[in-house]
Amino acid sequence: MDAIELTQISIDYGARSVMANLTVRLNRGNVMVVTGQNGSGKSSLLRVVCGLQRPSAGQVRFIAGDQAVAPAEARQQIGWMAPDLMLYRELTGLENLRFFADVRGLGIPDAELNALLERVGLYGRGADVVATYSSGMTHRLRYAYALLHRPTVLLLDEPSVMLDQRGHELLEAVVAQQRMIGLTIIATNDPREQRFADVLIRLEGSA
Repeated sequence: MDAIELTQISIDYGARSVMANLTVRLNRGNVMVVTGQNGSGKSSLLRVVCGLQRPSAGQVRFIAGDQAVAPAEARQQIGWMAPDLMLYRELTGLENLRFFADVRGLGIPDAELNALLERVGLYGRGADVVATYSSGMTHRLRYAYALLHRPTVLLLDEPSVMLDQRGHELLEAVVAQQRMIGLTIIATNDPREQRFADVLIRLEGSA
């Protein structure tokens, strides 16, 4: 994916407007950071981009080369991570990744899945059930889920919540690698993450 264009995006919940007429373009290699108080629409904007939520008005356009990409095709290139992303606690870390890979029809060998677990800091823990993971380990597994299919568009909602300093180093590494293959949108209020921004959006919606 070479660009995402958001044109006149508005998000309303009943009579309450949390976002009005947002227009921005994000190019390949760029990181957009979205900040704002609770209820300002940060997470909602990410859901709109990935197609989990329709905007009240406006359009999301994905571009490859100089051609628009159909939304269904674009969704196949999106990686999503959020604190409320549900994983199967009764399965192991490896079994979770294998399941999600199979659902996508990827057929990824276990060796590659284990390498991904190592990349996110879960080396040696792939055979443990997720119910035994700490909150930080579970969040690392969410990173593995988001990166599973090598997405060109990566959406990260509160990416360092529950993570220690080494977890923040993981985020830095993920963002740096994503710059080489696509683009990233981060919803956060963490000042450390705002410095990633090539494009910084400050939302003013009220809770």
